[in-house]
Amino acid sequence: MPDKSKMMCADKPNCISTLETRADFNAAPFTLNNPDTKIETIAQIAEQLKGAKIAVMSENYVRIESTSTVFRFVDDLELRIEGSNLIVRSESRTGHSDFGVNKKRVEKLRTMLLEQNIISQ
Repeated sequence: MPDKSKMMCADKPNCISTLETRADFNAAPFTLNNPDTKIETIAQIAEQLKGAKIAVMSENYVRIESTSTVFRFVDDLELRIEGSNLIVRSESRTGHSDFGVNKKRVEKLRTMLLEQNIISQ
């Protein structure tokens, strides 16, 4: 799978990104409290999301595959640290609509990172 963390979403309602400007695809920014935060720390927290498994990790990037329990659909949650920002992008691999699953995943991750004092609101 190619790194799509900095790519804008296609015109299908199955993607959300902190880099998007279009309302239907936009997630609010994730600002790190400590610029020295490691992607490994964030990945460990994100891996606690339902169905999540780390697929690829490098110095400032991680791709997590989230598999649904019933139909076994796979979504890609991509996280990239750039300075004090955490770029977050979540997209379904198949289908047209995700029925809001990716937005819920991103907001659940936001809650988890806030609880761990990794990001600020």
